[in-house]
Amino acid sequence: MVFRITMEQRGAHRRVRRCLLGCVAAVLLCSVTSAQLRYSVFEEVDGGTVVGNAAKDLGLDRNTLKERKYRIVSSTAEPLFYVSQTDGLLYVSRKIDREKECPQSSTCLINLKTVLENPLEVHYVGVEVLDVNDHSPSFLEEETKLDISESVLPGARFQMKASQDGDIGQFSVQQYKLSENNYFRLEVKDKGKDGKIPILVVKKHLDRETTRHLSLVLTALDGGKPPKTGDMNILINVLDINDNAPIFPKDVYSAMLVENAAIGTTVIQVNATDLDEGPNGDIVYSFSNSMNQNIMDLFDITDTTGEIVVKGPLDYEDNDMFEIEIQASDKGFVPLTTEKSVIIKIVDVNDNAPEIEVTSFSSSIPEDSRIGTTVALISVNDLDSGLNGKVICSISEDVPFSLSPSLQDKMYSLVTKSLLDREKKFKYDISVVARDAGQPALSSKKTISVFISDVNDNSPEFSSSPYTFYVAEGNNAGASIFSVKAFDCDENENAVISYHILRDGKYENKLSSFLSINSENGQISALKSFDFETLKSFHFQVMATDGGSPPLSSNVTVNVFILDQNDNAPVILYPISSNGSAEGVEEIPRNMKAGDLVTKVRAYDADIGYNGWLLFSLQQVTHHSLFSLDRYTGQIRTLRSLTETDEAEHGLLILVKDNGNVSLSATATVTVKLVEPKEAFAASDVKSAAKVDNEEDNVTFYLIITLGSVSLLFVISIIVLIAMQCSKSTEYTSKYLQDANYDGTLCHSIQYRSGDKRYMLVGPRMSIGSTIVPGSHANTLVLPDRRHTSGEKGPEEGQEVGSGTDGGLRLCRYGNKKGASESIMAAPSGNRSIGRCLCR
Repeated sequence: MVFRITMEQRGAHRRVRRCLLGCVAAVLLCSVTSAQLRYSVFEEVDGGTVVGNAAKDLGLDRNTLKERKYRIVSSTAEPLFYVSQTDGLLYVSRKIDREKECPQSSTCLINLKTVLENPLEVHYVGVEVLDVNDHSPSFLEEETKLDISESVLPGARFQMKASQDGDIGQFSVQQYKLSENNYFRLEVKDKGKDGKIPILVVKKHLDRETTRHLSLVLTALDGGKPPKTGDMNILINVLDINDNAPIFPKDVYSAMLVENAAIGTTVIQVNATDLDEGPNGDIVYSFSNSMNQNIMDLFDITDTTGEIVVKGPLDYEDNDMFEIEIQASDKGFVPLTTEKSVIIKIVDVNDNAPEIEVTSFSSSIPEDSRIGTTVALISVNDLDSGLNGKVICSISEDVPFSLSPSLQDKMYSLVTKSLLDREKKFKYDISVVARDAGQPALSSKKTISVFISDVNDNSPEFSSSPYTFYVAEGNNAGASIFSVKAFDCDENENAVISYHILRDGKYENKLSSFLSINSENGQISALKSFDFETLKSFHFQVMATDGGSPPLSSNVTVNVFILDQNDNAPVILYPISSNGSAEGVEEIPRNMKAGDLVTKVRAYDADIGYNGWLLFSLQQVTHHSLFSLDRYTGQIRTLRSLTETDEAEHGLLILVKDNGNVSLSATATVTVKLVEPKEAFAASDVKSAAKVDNEEDNVTFYLIITLGSVSLLFVISIIVLIAMQCSKSTEYTSKYLQDANYDGTLCHSIQYRSGDKRYMLVGPRMSIGSTIVPGSHANTLVLPDRRHTSGEKGPEEGQEVGSGTDGGLRLCRYGNKKGASESIMAAPSGNRSIGRCLCR
């Protein structure tokens, strides 16, 4: 047993001690006998606490203490006290533990020897260390155990070990206390110097089955105020005797066992309890001696766990219930036994899975089958009975089929529940699942593969609609130029596609007669070469037909655009000789100034874009410093003023070429003759008249071929033009367009306003002398819409459909292939070298 002082009690005693020491400095001066002083001080005071004024009490001069080396002579390395040489006071060096310095002593007196030198003096000082309650009672063991049999009688005594306390006197152990309980009380025996001894006394009969363990607390108290305590835990273990028989928690045990239970299967586990412990509480299970041997051949019991297990095969049809007698015995010196009955009922099990049989089956059905078409007849069977023999048949929901129960039991029809589409899915693997109602349910599965046969329900589809192709002009006749492609979602002959071109005789499809198509692969060939200048685009239709019965077809429009190639060389329009060669003679007066217009070479190219963009260049010239050629307009102008010393005749060779990848060109020869001004004027009148007549005759010739009525109108326009020119001033300078504001541009831009049904002529800046009709705006000339109305035949392509003059401008309009006005040209009417409309 161990006495123990808690930390809380120790801290309380220290606080009391410090309070007492802080309030009073216990300095007691005893009467001096034989030069000896005596002081008292409490233990556990802090170092530096004043014990007494030893120098004063001894009658020593305080001023000489340091000089005489006043000190305490001690044999220990760390003395408990020291004196100050300054004031002569006696101090505590460190905390004093009375129980350590004076163990087992009622009085603790410490004798000190103080010494002074010069002269030598020795004085003895006694210090009594007074006890404080700084120790709590403690037991040798904090916890002790007692084994007491439950058969012990009340009044039995058990002596415990006494508690120890380092303090003495009233601060030592004074009494004991026992924690409250129903089975023990406490007696204390006083042995004088040996202290007080605690004794436990049984006051009530012990029952291990009710209380197996007791935990008591024995407390020792000293005489301090407040008292300090120490505790010891007493653990009492109540020892068992065999006074209880095994007990089953149930009156009757019953269990359900399936008929096909495997050998070793646990049927039920019985569990008996015995309130005793050790061998008295260990239980052994067994069959009763009255058990039938047949039952013992079918079942067995585990003696330690009470598990009843299957030992032999069971058959529900032979016996559906067994009653087994078991017993539980303990292992006491005189064993106690209890018997109990266990009833086992045998349960029929679902041990047969359903069987699926397909009695009639069509492996392939057409995709146009109606909803409800029967695909197969299915029968199911289960050898079990009752719920175990009741079968439910099903298929997955993600197929266009369903199972329809038949009037006959366990028969089903597999029918279509929605429309089929072979193009989406051509095969279905249908899993038929038959499941009985047993617990757990047994099932079987059978897969039926149904193929969907094709019908011609999809028309051919072209890969593009419409098709647009670009074909370069000048293609080889008979060569393939492009192809169309169609596909059909059907299969076999329903997907075999043939192609042909629709030829309905309409105007827009007439060109299809010049095309040929391969009926198998859709390759389209041109039977003639295309010319961009006569045909720019056309369209036709191709039909694709499958090989089904009946066949299905679809059409597609093919738009063909002819791409221009540089296949037309420039044509010289001016100068042109009577024999058709590009040669001409121009007579100019010698008094022309620098920059005056001599003449203008005119040409056109039937191609478009860069292929029709013409550039003029001067290849040969008699005198390079006299004439210049504008590379874009073809105008020939003087570089300087003419003089009398210049040669009378100059030859110029002009090259006109287009801007195609492979340029085509034409040349024109212009002979310039220098004459005197008056001669030039006369010759100009005659020559201009002759040129006008020549050109008008040529134009009239072409126009008579296309449209005679328009030719007459053109001749009248020429006559009016000549009359207007003759009525103007006869100054020769105007005949050569010396006005610096005229830029020499031949054609003007035309805009057609459909809302106003009129043309707007928008041209370059005119010269100051140019005339614009009233109502026009700046360089804009308003022209009436002369396009043919319904019922009128339109002009042929390239035919001049109208001309006239307005405000010094000559206006021309041409027709296109379809009869609509396509382009309008405006040229200065004062230039006699212009004989006909030249712009397209």
